Amino acid sequence: MIDRATVDRILDAAQIVDVVSDFVTLKKAGVNYKGLCPFHEDRTPSFVVSPAKGLCKCFACGKGGNAVHFIMEHEQLSFPDALRYLARKYHIEIKEKEMTDEEQQARNERESMFIVNEWACGFFRNQLTDTVDGRAIGMAYFRNRGFRDDIIAKFQLGFSPNQWDALVREARAKGYRDDYLLKTGLCFQRDNGQLQDRFRGRVIFPVHTLSGKVVAFGGRVLDAATKGVNIKYQNSPESAIYSKKKELYGLFQAKQAIVKNDNCFLVEGYTDVISMHQAGVENVVSSSGTALTTDQIRLIHRFTENITVIYDGDAAGIKASERGIDMLLAEGMNVKLLLLPDGDDPDSFARKHNATEYQAYLNEHQVDFIKFKTDLLLQEAKGDPIKLSRLVNNIVQSISVIPDEITRSLYTRETSAMLAMDEQMLAAAVGRCIVKAREEKKKQQEQERNRRALQQQSDVPSTPTGVDETPVPPPANDANVPPPPPTEIPPEAYPDGTQPLAGIPAAETAAEVPETSHTLSFIPRTGAEEMVFYEKELLLVQALVRYGDKVMCNVENENGEEQPLTVVEYIRYTLQEDTLQFHNPLHNQLLDEAETHLQDEGFTTERYFMNHPSPAVSSLAFELMSDRYILSKYHSKSQKVVSNEERLMELVPHLMTDFKLAIVDEELKQILFQLRRPDILQDKDRYMDIMKHYKEVKEIESSLARQRGDRVLTIR
Repeated sequence: MIDRATVDRILDAAQIVDVVSDFVTLKKAGVNYKGLCPFHEDRTPSFVVSPAKGLCKCFACGKGGNAVHFIMEHEQLSFPDALRYLARKYHIEIKEKEMTDEEQQARNERESMFIVNEWACGFFRNQLTDTVDGRAIGMAYFRNRGFRDDIIAKFQLGFSPNQWDALVREARAKGYRDDYLLKTGLCFQRDNGQLQDRFRGRVIFPVHTLSGKVVAFGGRVLDAATKGVNIKYQNSPESAIYSKKKELYGLFQAKQAIVKNDNCFLVEGYTDVISMHQAGVENVVSSSGTALTTDQIRLIHRFTENITVIYDGDAAGIKASERGIDMLLAEGMNVKLLLLPDGDDPDSFARKHNATEYQAYLNEHQVDFIKFKTDLLLQEAKGDPIKLSRLVNNIVQSISVIPDEITRSLYTRETSAMLAMDEQMLAAAVGRCIVKAREEKKKQQEQERNRRALQQQSDVPSTPTGVDETPVPPPANDANVPPPPPTEIPPEAYPDGTQPLAGIPAAETAAEVPETSHTLSFIPRTGAEEMVFYEKELLLVQALVRYGDKVMCNVENENGEEQPLTVVEYIRYTLQEDTLQFHNPLHNQLLDEAETHLQDEGFTTERYFMNHPSPAVSSLAFELMSDRYILSKYHSKSQKVVSNEERLMELVPHLMTDFKLAIVDEELKQILFQLRRPDILQDKDRYMDIMKHYKEVKEIESSLARQRGDRVLTIR
């Protein structure tokens, strides 16, 4: 790991204007600089770089951050790799911090596997260019495919000699261990214990990660050896560094072109990608001949929402890929499809046409998935009502997985026009598919809840034989027991004006009731991002990131001495006072780390979290520091504008009180949900516990309301 002192040196040296200028042409605009955003198709300069703040931001797509964030986003690197990139740029020596034995071992193993793969890539390339067999066999194959030397070098193509152990012998001679040759899949072990080259006699296609590391290989048998061979390609097996479903061939070479064109072409094979690059189409990736996965789709989605799937005209292949289209739609991608003529694939089509003709065909023949599916399936139906019905159901199913309601509606309208069908009938069919999918999801969730409930019951002692297990309802004439709440709870019982959804039992919207309850225990543990108190929590975390190390005031300690109280210390103390914590684990992590490093020399929460090695933490800090979450300025009676930092003693307690009050309001609502449950109405002890808790929480609500005052903080 890179030590903190080295990280600080890199951050101090990395000038945001200098870093961004390597990729964007910037022009002076007042105290800032402006240019075209590198992360989307920008026609008017919307990317602003502030040398004073050390930040950049696109006011069209919203991407930005400091120098490290920019490099992470632009080059698709991890935080440590982005630091190393900047260290090389500014000639700063990296000093690694000592890790635990387990961390060191895990890192050493992964790094060793990458190192072995990198060496193997060089070995295969040298065999292709510097040996007689490589030039006569491997290079001849690539020449026959029409690949130029610059394209061969760009994709680091290679050749493995047709010998059982050529790579093994060379690796051992260079000092590489057998176990890493096996773990990377470069070799496999025979029954007699000897190692054998996995890719012998094949041309080699290295697979790269987003940052350019060689993670795996694909090897193709040569044309002369394909007779009687069903599987032409041999790929690296799954390993600690390689998962086929999480990698896309060519993404490392294509990522900048994808961002620039705001579109990605998806093809099937290695040679398809390479041929399209040679034809001048660089925004193309391959799923390496496997079914498309959600992980691969999300990789593409990081760069663009638009994807064009290219088919080679093989009917079986098109049929098999229909599931992939629905997966793309479900992930919110804008999907277009393109069918090549005469059964060509992207590779063979490129060899028949020049670059201009190729690109023109791609631009002119892309169609959206609805038109593609309709045209294709109508040819199969040919007036057959049964087949036509299946066609409609197929298209309706695809439309139903689209997450955006407006997009679904537009596609439904377009489909009704193309098929000359009633739009309302199609919309109803789409709605039924959505409801069915939700019911299936709900059924799965119910099964999971039942499984957890059975697991909990197995830990509870069973009732002795002969004891009546029927719950006794509260006596109606008992003056000490308040009457049960009405079946319909009045609107004023809900602090935020909401009511339970009709038809949904309250047990599904709240946590299981404990035996006794004197703490806030009914609020669901997950899914609270839409609740009011979560917004208040975000404001508190924002104050933590911006002002955590700042002193709010001086307080007296046990010895009567005054000592400073920081924002971090105040937030921690006041949360512990009521045994509270933040709902989001990431927010708790920020508070824990801020408290841990508070006494470090030169520590500031803003700098620490903005440059945090965890992308999740640094991204959150950047969002909270950006203009989207600005706490309102305070105007004093003299109309003098006072900054938030100058009034921390007023601001932070106010935020804390708002946060606590919002939690209490939510707790009251959840209690009322609980009181509707039949099992609680029939259980006198549980009913009394909850009513007692309700009274306690109402008292807390009144106390907090008095503390809150009448000034309201807003988010602009």
